[in-house]
Amino acid sequence: MTQVLLFDPLLPWPVLWVLMALALVCTALALWRRLPGWGLRGLAALSLLAALMGPVAQHENRADLKDIVLVAVDNTASQHLSDRQAQLAEARAGLERQLAARPNTETRWIDLPDGAGDSGTALMQALSRALADEPQGRVAGIIALSDGQVHDADQPVDLPAPMHLLLTGRQGDWDRRLVLRKAPAFAIIGEPVTLTLRIEDQGAAPPDQRQAPLEISINGGPVQRFVLPLGVDFDLPLTLPHGGRNVIRFATPQAENELTDRNNAALVQINGVRDRLRVLLVSGEPHAGGRTWRNLLKSDSSVDLVHFTILRPPEKQDGVPVDELSLIAFPTRELFLEKIEDFDLIIFDRYKRRGILPALYLDNVANYVEQGGAVLVAAGPDFASADSIYRSPLSRVLPAAPTARVLEQPYRPRITDLGHRHPVTAGLEQVHRASGTSAETGPDDAPPWGSWLRQIELSSPQGHVLMQGLGTRPLLVLDRVAAGRVALLASDHAWLWSRGYQGGGPQLELLRRLAHWMMKEPELEEEMLWAESTGQSMQIFRRRMQGAAGPLVITAPDGQETTLAMQQRAPGLWEATHTGSMPGLYRLREGEVSAVVGLGPAAPREFQQTIATEAVLAPVLAPLRGGSLRLEQGLPKLRDVKPGRPAAGRNWIGLTPRAAHETLSVSQTALLPAWLGLLLAAGFILAGWLREGRR
Repeated sequence: MTQVLLFDPLLPWPVLWVLMALALVCTALALWRRLPGWGLRGLAALSLLAALMGPVAQHENRADLKDIVLVAVDNTASQHLSDRQAQLAEARAGLERQLAARPNTETRWIDLPDGAGDSGTALMQALSRALADEPQGRVAGIIALSDGQVHDADQPVDLPAPMHLLLTGRQGDWDRRLVLRKAPAFAIIGEPVTLTLRIEDQGAAPPDQRQAPLEISINGGPVQRFVLPLGVDFDLPLTLPHGGRNVIRFATPQAENELTDRNNAALVQINGVRDRLRVLLVSGEPHAGGRTWRNLLKSDSSVDLVHFTILRPPEKQDGVPVDELSLIAFPTRELFLEKIEDFDLIIFDRYKRRGILPALYLDNVANYVEQGGAVLVAAGPDFASADSIYRSPLSRVLPAAPTARVLEQPYRPRITDLGHRHPVTAGLEQVHRASGTSAETGPDDAPPWGSWLRQIELSSPQGHVLMQGLGTRPLLVLDRVAAGRVALLASDHAWLWSRGYQGGGPQLELLRRLAHWMMKEPELEEEMLWAESTGQSMQIFRRRMQGAAGPLVITAPDGQETTLAMQQRAPGLWEATHTGSMPGLYRLREGEVSAVVGLGPAAPREFQQTIATEAVLAPVLAPLRGGSLRLEQGLPKLRDVKPGRPAAGRNWIGLTPRAAHETLSVSQTALLPAWLGLLLAAGFILAGWLREGRR
């Protein structure tokens, strides 16, 4: 029970202050004039003013509230190193006993797991949420059981009581880690790319070690070994083996007595890109679609195009000077003998033998294909003639032979069953529908695009027939010849699609895919296994030209194998989803095809800094004079300290008693009722009047 004096004035306080001043002036004036009864009249004025103030005695019935102590227990991944879990368990049991023995105290235990994703130890966020649920006036102290490696220590939190850190770990702990300081996301194929690495020791490392071994593997291939100095940034040049994604793993073996090897590896994924794609386009007789290939290739800024059009054959004799027909002579020897290896792709667009390119040059083009080059032939009526380039040394690499028939009638190109599996033509119907155009009405099974009007009949196709024209005649044939690639398009009417004839078609997408397949872009390979990762999950895809995908074998970084059945997503495409149990390099295998993928960081944030330290939380503890003590030196005692005093010392930490309470009921009693104030004032006035009358 507590009692408090309050005032409930009958008039506003400014009015009361004026009346008090007036009464004081009148009383002082009566005293100065030595008037009899001045004291009694002053008491009368005081009685009236006191009654107007309304003094009230307030009685409160209170119940004491217990102090609250918050204890945050760090259970993140770094707390599982060495014997830290045993230290945590022992410290928690000891604190439970001490806090249970402390009178008038409640304990709030906060278990701190690993942060979402790779956010690390979010201690301040956990404390902020816990403090939001508790009355600030009851919190007597905050205790954190942790290694001190807190990753949100810069987050502002208004602490109502001293905070203390009880450190796990040992002063003799040491750890070695590999740091990848600089790694580009893209690199040019065939040119060295520089990555910056650093191997450093933390904590009480052995003083006699100055170097450490480094192991490097690219896409799960052979391991290369080096020796690097410790604590020094090292620039390492690497050359990517192929285009597309390259997964590179760096690792240093675990040293003796090292705290953990979880931070001894680093993964980086670099996309290999070509610097410039050099394309040679040789056009024969001009035709309506002559600029189709040129426009396509010039629209790609990464393509260097060399384009020659044969406008005037040597046999033409019209008396016009050569210097008025062309700006430069056709450098056939330079292009087809000396620098042919510099080109990634050679395109013959309606070209026929006219004596400009001798048989020796065309034989060199065939050799170029067999050694890894690419040739595409866009055939017109000239391909079926006696001057066809098929009737040259180039025939040994072309995938089909002309029958000398040129079919002049409308037809709609169709994708074959194999074409629905091949990445060059798969999904072309959906691409055209997504463009918002539609062909004229045709048979129910007709493709959703316009017709072509001419086709060159082919015989004995080899390789993959992806599209058919009239009847079941092959229209687009792709083949691999030795180390190179070759394609034959048996029509020169692809340009009708770009002109919107009968609704048009996906001409640009088809020719773009065709050119990129011939230049060996990884995403257009026929037999391919790849994965797309998000955090610790990956979506795995398998593309096959024949048959169904078999079981998928996934090998985790620790060597454990998992077998999954893949589900068909589209013709020739299968997929599966897997969530890895740990970050690192995973190996995928389906049949004879294999791939690698990296999940998450090789060294999670929890293992980047593993040595226990009080430095990170020192700015948080200092304002309220909290302390940090090592658990290996024993569990500190709990003491009560006053606010503002040092809250930690040798083998002890302090809690601030809050003496908080809860008001159960309130009652008020008037100390000077109005009638009593009026009675007192009347009595003093009457006494003053009698005093004056007696005189």
